[in-house]
Amino acid sequence: MRRLLPLAVLLAAGGCDSRPDAGAVVVSAIGGAPALADPARGALATPGRLLLDSAAQGLVRFDAAGQIEPGLAERWTVLDDGRSYIFRIREATWSDGKPVTAAEVVAILKRQLSPASRNPLRPFLTAIHEIVEMTPEVIEVRLSRPRPDLLKLFAQPELAILRARPPGGSGPFRAGGIGRDGVMLRPASDPRHADDDDAATPSPQASVRLIGERAAKAILRFQHRDADLVAGGGFADWPLLAHASIAPAAVRVDPAAGVFGLAIADRTGFLADPGNRAAIAQVIDRDAIVAAFAPGWAATLSILPEQLDSAAPPAVPTWQQAGAINLSPAERVRQWRQMHPLPLYLRVALPAGPGATILYGHVAAALVRIGIVPQRVGLAESADLRLVDAVAPYDSARWYLATACQPCGEAARSALDAARDAPTLAERARHIADADAALAADVAFVPIARPLRWSLVSARLKAWTGNPRAWHPLNRLRSDTN
Repeated sequence: MRRLLPLAVLLAAGGCDSRPDAGAVVVSAIGGAPALADPARGALATPGRLLLDSAAQGLVRFDAAGQIEPGLAERWTVLDDGRSYIFRIREATWSDGKPVTAAEVVAILKRQLSPASRNPLRPFLTAIHEIVEMTPEVIEVRLSRPRPDLLKLFAQPELAILRARPPGGSGPFRAGGIGRDGVMLRPASDPRHADDDDAATPSPQASVRLIGERAAKAILRFQHRDADLVAGGGFADWPLLAHASIAPAAVRVDPAAGVFGLAIADRTGFLADPGNRAAIAQVIDRDAIVAAFAPGWAATLSILPEQLDSAAPPAVPTWQQAGAINLSPAERVRQWRQMHPLPLYLRVALPAGPGATILYGHVAAALVRIGIVPQRVGLAESADLRLVDAVAPYDSARWYLATACQPCGEAARSALDAARDAPTLAERARHIADADAALAADVAFVPIARPLRWSLVSARLKAWTGNPRAWHPLNRLRSDTN
């Protein structure tokens, strides 16, 4: 599978302006002001996810490279062919100094997974049958069917153990008040090292000031050496870097795994016919789109980046299969217009930002070439085509297919449901392959590329590491504070 590594190598060539290695690390996260919010109430933007991951933590966490490391659980055991995960809770305290108990952890996890929860990860955790307190220090997560990637889901900020009253967590930092200059995060004391004076008095460099702001302001802050890290960059903001004086070595691109393309959001009218949907997929020039951003951003025709846990390689689009006989996209539109003489409009839902404008320009030009009138609308508005830009939280082909199914046909949906409920991994793999083939035949999604995720990183953050999750914990930025 092609990754963004060539682009990362290209950008790494050159010098790097850096801030003095003194004082708190300043992180400017693209988005609104950070707030310590409950993920059961809905999805969080980058500043909120970083704050939640810093002030609270899950049973496990991601390290700098995107690998699993202990979090609130100091160790764990997997039993019963992957149907039982037993976690031993380490000695930890809430932000008010009270000890964390297994009963509290169980109650918080149950709330995140309850039917009323709007946690974005809840639909991918239906295999969890029960979460129980075994002892005051041990909990068990019981599954109805095995899930090898469960730990990667538990490491996501959305499953951090956040207490509601009083609000707080047991993460690597304690958060101060949130003001105009962001929030100051100071290292939390570790009760296991209460007698260690050095551990009790961390250096100022171990603290982090987290700021949430729009991309242009974040880039300008970094350019003026008032920030050490700009986090949460995506395709929509990428063109702004061309207008900034940033050393090439400071621009880092993650080899992010995920989905980037157009979902067929309204399957009526012209888009009710899979052949017409295929015409849209066929006419979009993916290579031109990625080339308009940067070398190394690879285009794709498939939803799956590789086989992963499917029983078959990624499905080839029907219009690309050998022997396929199709009308040209322009001819399909012409035939449609013969029976529907009014102009054919398609609404394309995209986020704000110059990168989204570039993307719209390419998509709109493709539609115009075949006789369709494009209309750009906001991402939350009613649309015919809607951009999906998401990083995969774990490495299952079912996540990719379920994310692309917004909506999809009955055959694909049935196969996805069967994969979710499959009692064995082998049966799950077969249903995933069926869903992939059904989605390709249904043309429910138009893949374009893999997600583009970038950061600006100063030289003092030597532990920053690009990874497929595009996730960089604030306690894993400096090698001397890990």
